[in-house]
Amino acid sequence: MATFEKRGPYQIRAKVRKLGHRTITKTFNNKRDAEAWARGVEADMDRGAFIPSTIAQRTTIRKALERYQEEVFPRLARSGNDEKARLRRLVNDMGELSLSALEASHVAKYRDQRLKDGAAPQTVKHEIGLLGRVLKHCVMDWGIPLTRGIVTSHVRKPSLPPGRDRRLVDEEEARLLDAAKTSKSKEIEAIIVIALETAARRGEIAAMTWEHVNFVRCTWHIPHTKNGVPRTVPLSPRAVEFLQRIPQRIDGRVWALKASHSITQAFDRICKRAKIEGLNFHDLRHEATTRLFEQEFEIMEVASITGHKTLAMLQRYTHLRAENLAAKMR
Repeated sequence: MATFEKRGPYQIRAKVRKLGHRTITKTFNNKRDAEAWARGVEADMDRGAFIPSTIAQRTTIRKALERYQEEVFPRLARSGNDEKARLRRLVNDMGELSLSALEASHVAKYRDQRLKDGAAPQTVKHEIGLLGRVLKHCVMDWGIPLTRGIVTSHVRKPSLPPGRDRRLVDEEEARLLDAAKTSKSKEIEAIIVIALETAARRGEIAAMTWEHVNFVRCTWHIPHTKNGVPRTVPLSPRAVEFLQRIPQRIDGRVWALKASHSITQAFDRICKRAKIEGLNFHDLRHEATTRLFEQEFEIMEVASITGHKTLAMLQRYTHLRAENLAAKMR
């Protein structure tokens, strides 16, 4: 049943009480609007369709994002460092909207403006994905009902450009390793070999520690990954050979190159010295993934090594040569 109270000379507060529901209140400038709202709420309660929106109205996108950063980021790989720039962008553009006011059109407008400003489609997709995860967390973990649902699910994601298909050709691998031998960084040769033999990501290699390398079982455990799922990868005889050459550091790290960007910089210098164009360090992960298939590993075996969670992503990293496929038909 609804009751109405005067709140000063110009405002009316409507209060709806119904068995099985929390008391709902809202303030209006006149009694007509208050009565209309109360009738609508009671009708929704009678149909079992009422979704309380008070908390969502009081909670801004900024508050939800900041709470997510505080509570969830510490559980993510690298403590969510990869997500922080995306979160700041969302806060700057949509932070003052309340959760109840957020519509799919707001997200679509954000998408279009970011693309217009020159952001890469993959970047925008990641940003919208982060917002979607926060909204889902609001509903499932924080008990904040969203009357419009998870609005990001109703927004088209940016179309992604074709994935890179750069592979090592001719004698490029030998030239790379020869150039690495004369590099100031004495580790980069081994790092390149590990990348080619394990299909590991740059950040995973940079964070490699001896406690996770098992020479008896020929395995390397990667506790922190980009998708948050730890995995253990096999080490080939070649990978083991190169790792066993490396003196073990007191701090337990495998490499003196602690930062991912240091690996990139060293690799780029080597490519320049070897006169190899159009190759970046991440292309080695593509190369390694494709080589696993060429060695006739099964899809699930490859996925367990590379850490890809979907077949679609695994396909983007696989670039089989047509001439090799043709040879199998003979």
